[in-house]
Amino acid sequence: MHAPRALIAEDEPLLAQALRQALAQAWPELQIAATVGDGLSAAQKALELQPDILLFDIRMPGQSGIDAAAEVADAWPDRQALPALVFVTAYDQYAIAAFEAQAVDYVLKPVQPPRLAQTVQRLQRWWAQRQRQSGVQTPEQRQQQELEHLRQLQQIQLQFQRQFQQSAPAPLQFIQASAGSQIHMVRMQDVVYLEAADKYIRVLTAQQEYLIRTPLKDLLPQLDGTQFWQIHRGCVVQAASIASVHKDEAGRMWLQLRQRPERLAVSRLYATRFKPM
Repeated sequence: MHAPRALIAEDEPLLAQALRQALAQAWPELQIAATVGDGLSAAQKALELQPDILLFDIRMPGQSGIDAAAEVADAWPDRQALPALVFVTAYDQYAIAAFEAQAVDYVLKPVQPPRLAQTVQRLQRWWAQRQRQSGVQTPEQRQQQELEHLRQLQQIQLQFQRQFQQSAPAPLQFIQASAGSQIHMVRMQDVVYLEAADKYIRVLTAQQEYLIRTPLKDLLPQLDGTQFWQIHRGCVVQAASIASVHKDEAGRMWLQLRQRPERLAVSRLYATRFKPM
């Protein structure tokens, strides 16, 4: 049995170093694979190093720890167990949602040694249980457990986005988008889907394609969540434009659109949205 490995995502270097030292005292066997300072690096390093435990701050530059955890879960290898998730943050309003997302723990900063000791005990119990189950669970049982984890993680991500939407202005009615040298006022009701592409977002209507420079993460809070559904971390589709949903032989989900010929892939994190009523 190998020693567990952890990734710390904390944008304040002194707090990151303090957490690393405290963990070394509370759990000497735990290996810290890396420490990063923003949400984008957190997701990238987690997928690169594939640690057993994630200790993520919630509010970080680039993207939130919640969005980073969702990105990791979405892109995690199918046949590999998801890492344990611990949120370490100064904000207590997300605690209930964090536990609903199957976070092992939720620790408020500044982290106190007695409180961290409780977190370590929970992680050690989780680690021991995972080792026992590794040779017992069938692939189907593991997949079902992972799907439930994804479903709950999606719920906390939606809750986190709604908190920002409550203080945001009314949903967009138009997008100012460019096509060639012209700027067009594109009605949101005409948008079939939006797709991130390098530094731009592609805005697709039934017949046209436009470009805007706003990052998708900044545009999402301005959209009407009842009309525009995120189906991938880089794609949002108007629900009324979905004609049907299909699964291929590998179990991947695809959307067929009403007004456009291309099919859109649905990632694992958002596949739970499409269930028979």
